[in-house]
Amino acid sequence: MRPQDAVERALALSRADECVVIADEASTANLRWAGNTLTTNGVTRSNRLTVIALRHTAGGVAAGVVSRSAVGADGIEDVVRAAEADAAGNEPAEDAAPLVTAAASANWDDDPAETGIGVFEGVAPALGEAFAAAGAADQRLYGFANHELTSTFVGSSGGLRLRHDQPTGLLELNAKGSGGSAWTGVGTADFADVDVPALAADLSRRLDWGERRVDLPAGRYETILPPSAVADLMIYLYWSAGAQDAQDGRTVFSAPGGGTRVGAKLADLPVTLSSDPAAPGLECAPFVIAHASSRDSSVFDNGLALGRTDWIADGTLAALTQTRLSAERTGLPLTPAVDNLTMTGPDGGASLEDMVARTERGLLLTCLWYIREVDSQSLLLTGLTRDGVYLVENGEVVGAVNNFRFNESPVDLLSRLTEVGSTGPTLPREWSDYFTRAAMPALRVPDFNMSTVSQAS
Repeated sequence: MRPQDAVERALALSRADECVVIADEASTANLRWAGNTLTTNGVTRSNRLTVIALRHTAGGVAAGVVSRSAVGADGIEDVVRAAEADAAGNEPAEDAAPLVTAAASANWDDDPAETGIGVFEGVAPALGEAFAAAGAADQRLYGFANHELTSTFVGSSGGLRLRHDQPTGLLELNAKGSGGSAWTGVGTADFADVDVPALAADLSRRLDWGERRVDLPAGRYETILPPSAVADLMIYLYWSAGAQDAQDGRTVFSAPGGGTRVGAKLADLPVTLSSDPAAPGLECAPFVIAHASSRDSSVFDNGLALGRTDWIADGTLAALTQTRLSAERTGLPLTPAVDNLTMTGPDGGASLEDMVARTERGLLLTCLWYIREVDSQSLLLTGLTRDGVYLVENGEVVGAVNNFRFNESPVDLLSRLTEVGSTGPTLPREWSDYFTRAAMPALRVPDFNMSTVSQAS
């Protein structure tokens, strides 16, 4: 059964006062390689059906939500009845609001989008050439490429019929040699824009840098954070920017004495952090898709239109992620989360290479990993550097140094920036399983806190 037909079937079976149904159908293709050899490839398919049954009571609206994978035509009624039973046992929902109605996508009836191994037709031959070059240089390449295409159909008893086809691709490439280990990666919608030779050349250059080793102690260093590392920090900031938690005094975005810090200056440099469903190359769903309610999302908001939102505008906190419930409580505009993130600075910014060339002495990172929150009130994070920390002296990389554990708050870091580079698409290393659509600049921080030396290699 096609997913949109499953939606219609579930709605027809529903006995609830109101009902929302979400059907997701996904296909995934992947390549993996190790030691300069392709090892595996494959294609998989999956589906998920979510039924949201709403029961009107004297005290409000109770919601029952059931989500199951691999639901066939014979299993749809079981999901519907389970959602209704869940609603019957629940108290009225705090986030209850009128459903979005009567919106429809022109391509609702089209078959679900689908990916296949052919998406790698340009990547696989380029990888073969990269393997040969790496072998000749006594280096080894490891990594994987993954492409997923998910068609999501959202329908309701009020007439909502919205559909979104989301391509999500990434390629991660790791090189090993006598110069240590180096990593690079890219996010992509279709792999047509993935330049394997350029990625491999960058890794080879980094391994050459690693031939000279320098040991440095813990401390605060002028540090250039490349776009991937910036993405990991800014995504964590974004995930922590829920309006409800800020209003309740739980986060770094809570104002002393109550309320939120919207309107507060966070950075002296005019940086902007924004999301836009129509951002070129980072396109994502232009409406809310909520499979469950939480402090930051609401099943009642399914189908709400999304547009560009500036979370930080010219250095000032401009918005927090909102449901209709939190917007009512905070008195701020309704700004639901969007599935991409872009950071820009003043005047376009310099390239990473130019930033390095202007560095008298400092560190150039590759990426961050194992990022964990230490304190929500300041958004203090800790984590490790990985796959290359390089010493820059007089504008040139002179060698690789040991790894560090860092302790930094991305919010505090914004207030200490001295340079913002040019913005371009990047892949967050830590969060690539959850978030791939990002465009970030490199950042210069005069005193990045490398709290301890790490033995990770």
